[in-house]
Amino acid sequence: MEKEKSSSFHDQSRRDFVKNSSLLAGGLLAAPILSQANYFSGAPGTIKIALIGCGGRGTGAATQALRTKQNVQLVAMADAFRDRLDESFNNITEQMKETPDRIKVKDAHKYVGFDAYKQAIAKADVVILATPPGFRPIHFEEAIRQGKHVFMEKPVATDPAGIAKVLAAAEQAKAKKLNVVVGLQRRYQNSYRELYKRIQDGAIGDITSIQVWWNQGALWVKERKPEYTEMEYQMRNWYYFNWLCGDHIVEQHIHNIDVGNWYKGAVPVSAVGMGGRAIRTGKEYGEIYDHHFVEYRYADGVVMNSQCRHWKDSVSHVDEELVGTKGRVICGRGTILDHKGNVVYQFDRAKENQPYQAEHDELFEAIAKGDYKFEDAKRAAETTLTAIIGRLATYSGQSISFEKALASGLSLQPAKYAFDAPPPVLPDASGNYAYAKPGLTKYFTT
Repeated sequence: MEKEKSSSFHDQSRRDFVKNSSLLAGGLLAAPILSQANYFSGAPGTIKIALIGCGGRGTGAATQALRTKQNVQLVAMADAFRDRLDESFNNITEQMKETPDRIKVKDAHKYVGFDAYKQAIAKADVVILATPPGFRPIHFEEAIRQGKHVFMEKPVATDPAGIAKVLAAAEQAKAKKLNVVVGLQRRYQNSYRELYKRIQDGAIGDITSIQVWWNQGALWVKERKPEYTEMEYQMRNWYYFNWLCGDHIVEQHIHNIDVGNWYKGAVPVSAVGMGGRAIRTGKEYGEIYDHHFVEYRYADGVVMNSQCRHWKDSVSHVDEELVGTKGRVICGRGTILDHKGNVVYQFDRAKENQPYQAEHDELFEAIAKGDYKFEDAKRAAETTLTAIIGRLATYSGQSISFEKALASGLSLQPAKYAFDAPPPVLPDASGNYAYAKPGLTKYFTT
């Protein structure tokens, strides 16, 4: 058989841990009567969309939603900052200039501020949630409370308290038969789906180890301006503050961790690891690390080794590899090998899709048909918590239990969302932010 090629090809066994949700104590909510828009099938109804969070990812997600085959219209937008909203609106308008009738956002329906999301959600049938992830739990909770279908970006929270909130709202969404898709787009990518099927069919035997990587160069930094309050500065530079971002192990590496959990069919029971600030040490990088290495252990003893880092001018590697008793899979290549290096399966590149578009295509097709098909919120919450316990492990130097973390109620969120309110972390007199130090930073242990 053909030997391994060097070319790159890229672009639940655990018990249900939400049984103690307060939702169940009160009983499941009755499913709502869906509007005509939610049953649109090529006839008159219109599916109305609201965009919450008008950065680059929100702009992209709204454009992808508008490019689906359904009769969709963007009718409302919300962001904490007016300049971001206006920039997003202009970009969407430019990208959709061939179908301008799909953009119906009145000036009165461009909402700005911390509570703007509530008003925008009320105008729509489907809500796109794409703010910094620290806001995701309260935005998702409100969207489900108002009975809306949801597309939300990953991760779905930055702390265990947020995860608990998302899990409770996910149960409400299920009771109301509301579709929820989360932007872990590998689950909507043809090559990953085909590899998953073949793993399930025994192509590599029993999984014995998993390796996942998100190693890349430097990212953007937003300059502080004199007129910014501390809250505004942190929100503008959100990637470098844990209450907003969760660190890059949560915000980016979640994609690879999700593949490990998905293919394994489980979530880890614990995490232990190391990390730090080797390169990104300046005050402009807030409080997050620039590298993490985590050993996740599943209940059956299988280990997932996870590494992620942001180092300028260093080799990049973003991929997932699983080893089994019969062979191994290299996800980025779409390849399955036996233990002698022979290719036993190679995904046909001509059959690859655009997963960012596919997740919207499938969501809006289901909504148009009145189908209830997507319950991504629970599995996305599980994977987000997996990434979070990795961060807690590298920050503390301790072994962190998945279930203990979930039960902890640990929250990173501010007491008040307002531009004149203090965020959860503040700089010292020199403008530097305290960051976690293993052995000194304490959370909890197994």
